[in-house]
Amino acid sequence: MASVKDFSVEEKLVALLRLQKIDSKLDEIQILKGELPMEVSDLEDEVHGLQSRQTRVEEELNGITEFIESKKTAIKESEALISKYEKQSENVKNNREFEAINKEIEMQQLEIKLAEKHIRDANEELADKVKALESAKKQLSVKEGVLNHKKGELQKIIADTEKEESHFAKDSDAARSRIDERLLYSYDRIRKSYRNGLAVVPVERDACGGCFNAIPPQRQSEIRLHKKIIVCENCGRILVDADLNDSVEVK
Repeated sequence: MASVKDFSVEEKLVALLRLQKIDSKLDEIQILKGELPMEVSDLEDEVHGLQSRQTRVEEELNGITEFIESKKTAIKESEALISKYEKQSENVKNNREFEAINKEIEMQQLEIKLAEKHIRDANEELADKVKALESAKKQLSVKEGVLNHKKGELQKIIADTEKEESHFAKDSDAARSRIDERLLYSYDRIRKSYRNGLAVVPVERDACGGCFNAIPPQRQSEIRLHKKIIVCENCGRILVDADLNDSVEVK
């Protein structure tokens, strides 16, 4: 088999044209998928964010609940101390002991009032967090529903086109192996320059098949000779004649 450099200009044009038609088939599959891959990716990010938010709110709820329980425990401890001090006050021997015990009782009563205030405030915060959690769950449920629907659509398209896409991807690799690096670089650069991905186009109705700029008769004659690679002076795409274009088919 001849090396890539040994191929004639016509063979190189055929290789480029074949690659273009294969890549156009792959482009059609991507168009069929449309924005679905990006939409699925964005929705997955949103769902992940909502899941993190839900987890965070649940952790905050647990923290508030634990705080309330700790304050309830503190109240019980203070009540137990008050009961203890009241019993001790029955056996005091002087006013100083009585006053000291009363101060301890008052201190524990203040501790109870403070703990009760903390519990009220925490319960208000708890109610807000419960609402936030419900909202997060609803949003998550909606987004998961949309995500599953979009994933289903994408998976169906992938299933329907997987065999065809794999076939053309292999053909694209094979076609690329028959084109020298410099020419391949130019082909890829031109393809990236245009949204339709057309780097090799036929002359149609005396005009470039890419930008529709008129091609002079002399230039068209040169294109038909296949002696050199000719590009459109207006858009820079590689030009081939209609006969050569029709002779190359991909399946």
